[in-house]
Amino acid sequence: MGLLAKITVVKKQDYVPEQVHRRRWWILAVLCLSLLIVMIGNTSLNVALPVLSRDLHATNSQLQWMVDAYSLIFAGLLFTAGAFGDRFGRKGILQAGLFLFGAASAYAAFMATSAGAVVAARAVMGIAGAMIMPATLSILTNVFPPKERAKAVGIWAGVTGIGVAVGPILTGLILEHFSWHATFTTNIPIIIFALLVGGWLIPRTADPEHSSLDPLGGLLSTAGLVALVYAIIEAPSHGWLSGNTLSIGLGGLAILALFIWWELRNKHPMLDVRLFKRPAFGVSALSLTLVFFALQGMFFSFSLFLQLIHGYSPLSSSVRLLPVAATLTVAAPLSTPLANRFGKRRVVSAGMLTIALGILIISTVGIASSYLHLVFGIVVMALGIGLAMSPTTDLLMSAVPKNRAGMGSAMNDTTRELGGALGIAVLGSLLASQYSSKIASAIANLPAAAKQTAASSLAGAMAVGQQVGGDVGNSLVAAAKDAWMSGFHRSVIIGAVIVAMAAIVAYIGLPDQAADVIVIPEEGNFETAEQGAAPEPEAIAK
Repeated sequence: MGLLAKITVVKKQDYVPEQVHRRRWWILAVLCLSLLIVMIGNTSLNVALPVLSRDLHATNSQLQWMVDAYSLIFAGLLFTAGAFGDRFGRKGILQAGLFLFGAASAYAAFMATSAGAVVAARAVMGIAGAMIMPATLSILTNVFPPKERAKAVGIWAGVTGIGVAVGPILTGLILEHFSWHATFTTNIPIIIFALLVGGWLIPRTADPEHSSLDPLGGLLSTAGLVALVYAIIEAPSHGWLSGNTLSIGLGGLAILALFIWWELRNKHPMLDVRLFKRPAFGVSALSLTLVFFALQGMFFSFSLFLQLIHGYSPLSSSVRLLPVAATLTVAAPLSTPLANRFGKRRVVSAGMLTIALGILIISTVGIASSYLHLVFGIVVMALGIGLAMSPTTDLLMSAVPKNRAGMGSAMNDTTRELGGALGIAVLGSLLASQYSSKIASAIANLPAAAKQTAASSLAGAMAVGQQVGGDVGNSLVAAAKDAWMSGFHRSVIIGAVIVAMAAIVAYIGLPDQAADVIVIPEEGNFETAEQGAAPEPEAIAK
């Protein structure tokens, strides 16, 4: 009773006015629309790269930076943007991010005439995305009471999966009829709508204590995350043990270690690293990282499989991955009633085991396998991702006081970015190394230049095989496909083992229910209340 009384007195600021509470689901719709803009921006450009290469005469390095500039800056600024939202207001930083994203899209659509201009626009979109994504989840946390938050988070999590699948399809459809400029134009009316409706619906929320900013923490987190993500992205090209990868990667880890040291000694930390003592925060962060490790790593391999092995166009390949979005849309909200009945720990661990099962089914796919064989595996995997993603997000956010929701949201988003980058890099590297080993004997008698091209990728080997022609060329293409499939099978089996091990960790470490943190005192003793125990707004008003 004493704890409940303390909540009643201390946490009045946790609740919003009744008129905002009544329109909370409309607010969630605007937040999800804003999130969808970011997710589509993060995944859509890959389909347009061949067109951009042709029209802008872009080099391979420039094409890579069109993609990586967004991801690097987005990942590096998440903590800083989340802290700014907590300090100055989450609605303000959300709307500023939407405006900046729209302005960069308009520049790319109407003014960009070079590869460098597109890279610059994408970099600005990365800044804007880092402002938008943490704000959406932190506003959600402050608008919904604890007993409804899990359901709202489930819908929010489902939208992230939709964005991953819809972005490439939307871009492919646009490129069928318009130039690459139109891929940026489509963002603008959606952003205008989100700005206008959000300006009316979304309440202003911020840290009522107006905690001081942490500029050194922001600098260290940005530098460390950018360096680490860059090293992960570049590792498949330069080699995991190359001097370039090791120096940048270890440098990033050293900066992040310094960041942790500083945050432990700072009275107003950007990220209170003591939160990792709580399984709801630390184990959830690990689980989310590995969920997106599987999701992004598999998407990377699926695109290559469908286009190079089965010969589908980029648009046709994207359409064939729609079952992933459909399954995530159903499974993420479904996880909430399941977690209420069986406990979050069981649902998350079962979800991650389902991911591993789906990946193992995919590992049995061969060159002659039908699309239905593949889609069965990816639907099972997507079902597991949907079940695991929502409860872990809710647990992570419950471990952070509502006045610091931006910090929790930034941590949630950072795990997704790091997990996705690791999935593409690690599984891609495993595939590439096995491919290089298996193709070596088939290309031994080729000229040096052709051998290097064929050894670099399946697409290169297929191009060389077409140039050679005849039975020799056909044999080379067949050998290259066999080598690639060998690498594909190896990478996905290892991915399945990693996710299955994480399921065991989740089952052992995660709590069954969210326990909302009320305050984090200096000595690190977390004061919590069971989810749903806090009084309703009407009770507080009385």
